Amino acid sequence: MTRWGILATGHIAARFAEDLRLVPGAELVAVGSRTAESAERFAERHDATRAYGTWTDLAADPEVDVIYVATPHAAHYEAARTCLAAGKPALVEKPFTLDLATSTELVDTARAAGVFLMEAMWMRCNPLILRACELIAEGAIGTITGVRADFGVAGPFPPEHRMRARALGGGALLDLGVYPVSLAHLMLGVPQHVRSWAKLGPEGTDENTGIILGYDSGAVATLSCGMVGATGLTASIIGTTGRIELPDPFFRPDGFTLHRAGAQPETITAELVGNGYQYEAIEVQRCLDEGLTESPLVPHSATLEIMTLLDGVRAQIGVSYP
Repeated sequence: MTRWGILATGHIAARFAEDLRLVPGAELVAVGSRTAESAERFAERHDATRAYGTWTDLAADPEVDVIYVATPHAAHYEAARTCLAAGKPALVEKPFTLDLATSTELVDTARAAGVFLMEAMWMRCNPLILRACELIAEGAIGTITGVRADFGVAGPFPPEHRMRARALGGGALLDLGVYPVSLAHLMLGVPQHVRSWAKLGPEGTDENTGIILGYDSGAVATLSCGMVGATGLTASIIGTTGRIELPDPFFRPDGFTLHRAGAQPETITAELVGNGYQYEAIEVQRCLDEGLTESPLVPHSATLEIMTLLDGVRAQIGVSYP
C-alpha cells in the first residue's frame, strides 16, 4: 500500500484525490494546508484520516509515503522544498516552478538526497499519448516534420486572479502553454531555434502568446496559448507519411485519429475513467516500488529542458516575476 499525502486543498487537489480511489494500492491518509480548517474540510470530504494546518507537519508525518503538491505554481518551489527537506518523495504539479533556477535547485536537492521527485505532467502518463508515441516509434507516420498545438481559454479573469497576477506567476504561458511546449518536446526534443510573441496585459503577464520552435532536422512546432478566447484544444503531429490528430483536450484525449498515406483514417480509442490523474499516480507508485528516484516517462531532464524553453520564451515576450 502506498500512503499518499496531498499538499493544498484546491480544485486540482480534489480531482487528484478522487482519482486516487481508482489506483490499486493507493490510500489517501493525510492532507496539509496553510490553515487547519481548510485541511480538515478537505480531509473529511475525501476520507483522509489526518489533517494538518502546515505543510511542514504534513511532510513530517511518518505514515505518509509520498506527497502530491497541488498548490498554485508560484508556491511549488516552497512546497516541494518542504517535502524534500523531510525526505519525502514528491509529485509536483506543473509547471514545476516559475523558472529554471529554482527547478534546477529542486532536482539537484532530490538527486543529492536520493529522493524521488517528478513533475505532474499527466499528459506524459496518459495511455493514449503513450500509444501515439509507440506508433510514431514504429514508423506509422514516418519522420516527424511538424507539431501544432493550441491551448486557449476565454476568460476573462480579474486582475488578482492567479492567471493574471504577476506575483502569482500569472500569464497564459506557464499555466496553459506548458502543455503545447511539452507535447512538442515529447515529439521532437530540444529545438535549436525559438521565436515567440505575446500580447501582455496591464499586470505585465501574457494574455495571448504564439511560439514557433525550429529544429535543425527541418521540423517546426507551431504553438499557441491564451486567455482571451477558447481555442480548439487540439493538436496535430505531422510526419512524412502521415499524421496523428489529437482531439480536445489533446493533453487528455479519449482517442486519436491516425492518418497513413494511402490508407483510410484509423481511430484509436481507450476506455478511460476518472479525471485522468490516476495514471501519473500509478507511475509514481511504480517508480517507488522499483526504487527509482525519477520517472522515465517524466524525467528530470525533460522538466529542466522544458523550463529552459519557457524561460527563453518569457525573455522574448518580456514577462518576469518578482
